Amino acid sequence: MKLSKLLATAAVALGLATTAMAQDKTKVGFVYVGPIGDGGWTYEHNKGRLALEKEFGDKVETVFVESVPEGPDAERVMTQMALEGADLIFTTSFGYMDPTINVAAKFPNVKFEHATGYKRADNVSTYSARFYEGRAIQGHIAGKMTKSNKIGYIGSYPIPEVIRGINSAFIHARKVNPDVQFKIVWAYTWFDPAKEADAAKVLIEQGADIVLQHTDSTAPQAAAQAAGNVYTFGQASDMAEYGPKPRISSIIDDWAPYYIARTKAVMDGTWTSTDTWDGIGPGMVGIGEISSEVPEDVKAEALALKDAIASGAYHPFTGPLKKQDGSDWLKEGETADDGTLAGMNFYVEGIEGDIPQ
Repeated sequence: MKLSKLLATAAVALGLATTAMAQDKTKVGFVYVGPIGDGGWTYEHNKGRLALEKEFGDKVETVFVESVPEGPDAERVMTQMALEGADLIFTTSFGYMDPTINVAAKFPNVKFEHATGYKRADNVSTYSARFYEGRAIQGHIAGKMTKSNKIGYIGSYPIPEVIRGINSAFIHARKVNPDVQFKIVWAYTWFDPAKEADAAKVLIEQGADIVLQHTDSTAPQAAAQAAGNVYTFGQASDMAEYGPKPRISSIIDDWAPYYIARTKAVMDGTWTSTDTWDGIGPGMVGIGEISSEVPEDVKAEALALKDAIASGAYHPFTGPLKKQDGSDWLKEGETADDGTLAGMNFYVEGIEGDIPQ
């Protein structure tokens, strides 16, 4: 056999082997609403992606696109990922819900996982974290720490996930401080540092000496730091660089175990469409270190509350509770069911102002 023919045969064999190796890899895509350096929501999702790579090594290939607007752009990005061979795609923002369902219908062999939504299909799962559990702890600390009795809250969009958090924080602030008032500003964005900073400044100008946020950047932390006499809580990520003041604790989202488990299910052929909603107990919601600015007795109370929620001994939405209009919601000792929480579209008694429609 001539040398040229031998080389050609070897090249073909190598090509086939390389193709087989590529096919053995599970390709996992991530669609992000913000930049991976946002220091909050997207930063933590990307940490989960990196943990996935570390866990499976050369058995996986991950791809991501950051700063994808909710809407038609998201649908285009997901479609491209599917066309380029993704086996599993995580879509990590509420507004990706309909685009995820639409693209999944066109690619029945691709598995999709949508974060914080509620629409599922044979090849679409949903997952979220019980952020409201962390808000209960933040509310307790805030109610104890405020001197002005005015607590500011930056909301992203008036959707159930955000409304749950506002209600939970308020309930637990009022439990320890009946004089607390909540001032709520809607930013109508997940990630826009300028808008988030402006929202924080408005709340501080209105007398809030504690600011909670359900937006993704560290801009509210920086605004509070500049004000000098305001406390904050890290959102989605620890934001520890702003501690011990203004940041006095945080809610930390830990997506890595979920991403690893769901990718393994695709590899094993055991993936099925499911809905996952985990909290402090399973570890999807973490509570960042409570800083030295918080008195030891308040810290101890907050940690005891965390333990009670984690064990299931206490539910943040436990009656008696009324709705904002004064109507009865939960009787003494009654707890809210997941269906009501998932669709929450009302404030609890004591919160001022209307939910934007």
